[in-house]
Amino acid sequence: MAAASSRRTAKASTPRRPQVVAHRGSSHERAEHTLGAYLAALEDGAEGLECDVRLTADGHLVCVHDRDLRRTGNKRGVVSTMQLADLDEIDFAQWKNPWADLDDEAPEVDESHNKVLTLRRLLETVADYDRRIELAIETKHPTRYAGLVERRLVELLGEFGWTGADAPVRIMSFSQIALHRVRRLAPEIDLVFLLDKVYAWRLSAAIREQRWIAGPGIELLREQPRLARKLVREGLRMHVWTVNTPEDLDLCRSLGVEAVITDRPRMALAHYGVTEDERPMA
Repeated sequence: MAAASSRRTAKASTPRRPQVVAHRGSSHERAEHTLGAYLAALEDGAEGLECDVRLTADGHLVCVHDRDLRRTGNKRGVVSTMQLADLDEIDFAQWKNPWADLDDEAPEVDESHNKVLTLRRLLETVADYDRRIELAIETKHPTRYAGLVERRLVELLGEFGWTGADAPVRIMSFSQIALHRVRRLAPEIDLVFLLDKVYAWRLSAAIREQRWIAGPGIELLREQPRLARKLVREGLRMHVWTVNTPEDLDLCRSLGVEAVITDRPRMALAHYGVTEDERPMA
């Protein structure tokens, strides 16, 4: 009888697994921020999708991490100075597999899945999907457009009816100013304050005061697990990036992390014991 009681206690104390969010899509396997990467993430069972957004010269929000195109576009150019039509001429997947054209056995790919992805297209994809998918959208700073990025973002979310407390959206930034802007424009949207250096934990007072979600990188979490536990004990939520190994997935679970952002959503779900049969289906 005592043994059974002990087993029940141990089971009850097992931390709940974090939500699995695909970092720039299934970016371990596919070119980041392409529609192909996000569709692959949905097929992998991802419960959320993460993206970075930048504003083009003609006012479109696009899913691109770097300010310039040298890494993912194989050309010179700064995103904020370019028109959407110019970006649409670039293959954003070639850098990931530069020899694809020479591979006779490579599967055929819809070329539109490798083009620049607008945030509108990604929102439409999520809205049309047959299960709830959450979006974690990071605004990049500094940028020549400053607060216009957040304003355009909230306006676009408003078109989808996604500015209320029940919206499947949260907005992230390393910039406190950017998060304050969003709070003024859309008071009910969840906000994540991203942290990437040890001294950034000193800013945890802002997280407490604003009731933001803490968003440390995995390296920071490894260095300061006691502080992470303290924040969770105080009732604060924590979303961690970029979590790509079983050891780090276990660490996040043990610390009470609410969501992990990973390049490998299929692996993360499998590690947490979610079988393919148990994954949500569209």
